[in-house]
Amino acid sequence: MIKKRMVLRFSKKTWNQPIVYRLVKEFDLAFNILKASVFPKEASLMVLEISGEEAEFDRGMAYLESHGVIYEPLEANIKKDEDRCVHCGACASVCPTGALAIQRPEMYVTFDTGKCSGCELCVKACPPRVITATLSSRV
Repeated sequence: MIKKRMVLRFSKKTWNQPIVYRLVKEFDLAFNILKASVFPKEASLMVLEISGEEAEFDRGMAYLESHGVIYEPLEANIKKDEDRCVHCGACASVCPTGALAIQRPEMYVTFDTGKCSGCELCVKACPPRVITATLSSRV
């Protein structure tokens, strides 16, 4: 069993097709929608946590690719610049999933990409702007 958080980018041509539905029906994959930005006749985006058997996951990703859906792991879209971080904790205070947390007693901000949902609240809360996200739905 595999579980991954993925960013799916749909083109103007695929935004209204039942592509994600087919991941369930044809590849027996389960998904949880973490974030979605869908606009009629425009490029759209979904952040999904997808789980299932590894072979079916790989087949499902090949299916997405064959239908023009660009996909990549969520962690490729959220970055924290460790060298510039001042560890103020502002990001951790707004993180709803606990992906950003303050390690005590060192008072060091840690980032667990496996817990990140892609909500981007941390980007807005970070005073030195060391957290960046490329989750814009515009492809």
